[in-house]
Amino acid sequence: MSTIKNIDIQLIKKYDRPGPRYTSYPPAPAFSSSFTPDDFLRSLKENNSPDSPAEMSLYYHIPFCDTLCYFCGCNMLITHSRERIAEYLVYLKKEMELSAPYFNKNRRIGQLHWGGGTPSYLNPEEITSLASSIKSHFTFSPEVEAGVEIDPRGLTYEHMQAFRESGFNRVSMGVQDFDAKVQEAVNRVQPEEITRDAVEWSRRLGFKSMNLDMIYGLPYQTLESFERSLRKIIDISPERIAVFNFAHVPWLKSHQKLIDKTTLPTPEVKLEILKMTIELLTSSGYVYIGMDHFAKPDDELAIAQREKTLYRNFQGYSTHSGADLYAFGNSAISQFHHVYAQNYKSLKDYYKAIDENKFPTVLGYRMTDDDIVRQHVIMRLMCDMELDKREVEKKFDIDFDRYFAASIPKFDEFIHDDLLELTNDKIIVKDIGRLVIRNIAMAFDAYLEKMMKEKPIFSRTV
Repeated sequence: MSTIKNIDIQLIKKYDRPGPRYTSYPPAPAFSSSFTPDDFLRSLKENNSPDSPAEMSLYYHIPFCDTLCYFCGCNMLITHSRERIAEYLVYLKKEMELSAPYFNKNRRIGQLHWGGGTPSYLNPEEITSLASSIKSHFTFSPEVEAGVEIDPRGLTYEHMQAFRESGFNRVSMGVQDFDAKVQEAVNRVQPEEITRDAVEWSRRLGFKSMNLDMIYGLPYQTLESFERSLRKIIDISPERIAVFNFAHVPWLKSHQKLIDKTTLPTPEVKLEILKMTIELLTSSGYVYIGMDHFAKPDDELAIAQREKTLYRNFQGYSTHSGADLYAFGNSAISQFHHVYAQNYKSLKDYYKAIDENKFPTVLGYRMTDDDIVRQHVIMRLMCDMELDKREVEKKFDIDFDRYFAASIPKFDEFIHDDLLELTNDKIIVKDIGRLVIRNIAMAFDAYLEKMMKEKPIFSRTV
């Protein structure tokens, strides 16, 4: 894809409205407590028959952090108690033991991810112990993609060694912004030096890929200050860069009330920052994958998009298309066999279920035939930036235009604004259209109208 230039701010502003991120379809608000631990077990058994798909992905949620970042939207817990962390790891291992008898032993793990919270808040011994326990229950592919989220604050070389020796080959690290005033306002003081140290350690230890996260829309950010931070990121030269729009949702995350909203950049400034970010990164050699993600042209993420094997799950864009995702830990969400299943968020409820030898499933969803069709369409559109209508017709034995008769007229606005091209055979997202891909995908969402009538639950799309 070529460099993106001359982004029309007013045009993009027109589409800035709340909407799902489509890490799942239906979106998570559709999950229900009527999906029980027994439903999870039944689905687990169904999905591990002898003819099950060969590859699986694993996710482990490590919820603990040392300090509270005021912008955070994750399911996390602040603690300084090493005993509390050790107790959690015991239960994480017990949850694996509950599941282990039901997995098809011939299936291999192609992808592993530890998220949080802060996985690097574990000490090196805890890292190796948990990794060893995981390996005792599952068989890993020699080409496994194993990624972990780290925080350079409090990180040591020994932490990075432990991750590398445990088989991790990818690292994702939050930077957010290098500006000291911004860091102080969101309670995440992270000097540039320690960020560069963590990157240097990862390269010295032979990690295959580094992703750095940035956030725009934080207090005191300006177009000029964020550009300075972004140029430092480009100088560090990570394989992937994620630039997230700060979702200020104090009605969902009460700690965000600690942010003085009068210090936040205006919507117009945020859009200027987004425009600058896309133009600067694409002119610096990064490929705009879509939404928040950028990658070097030779990175697996960019290659997967070109080869149309890119995928989306609860960790965002993924190179492992179609792999069943099994997730462990409080609040973790599994996605397999047309089923979603989420664990209890509170540690008390999570521990209680496991103590009773029950799966800690609190919410879930079993997809309908219509959900399966729409999930495929939304997934391919968001990953490939185009949709082959004939491929969809062949896969699901439908007449595309008739099946989506209510959706197609919604594209008129995008076509008029030169964001989308609609032909007899394809829906093609133009380069600028990537900025509003969530809006385009929303045309296929059968649940959106009902969800939008309820209390605010989605971040803004731009």
